[in-house]
Amino acid sequence: MVVRLLSENDDPKLPWHRILRSDGRIAFPEDDPRFAEQAQRLRAEGVRVENGRVRGQRAAATLDEVLWRP
Repeated sequence: MVVRLLSENDDPKLPWHRILRSDGRIAFPEDDPRFAEQAQRLRAEGVRVENGRVRGQRAAATLDEVLWRP
């Protein structure tokens, strides 16, 4: 929902392309033109994208990890 909102916004400065699925995958289906655009924008920022997934960067901690960490 966040990606749709940001991608439909007219302000090209908004970094909608940085929103990924929780498993690090591109937010759109592969046959959607925005999939390629998101991957291209991420690569332009130096992010490694392989097979539609961001590689080499750890995802942010989940709420469970933050709340229940020993």
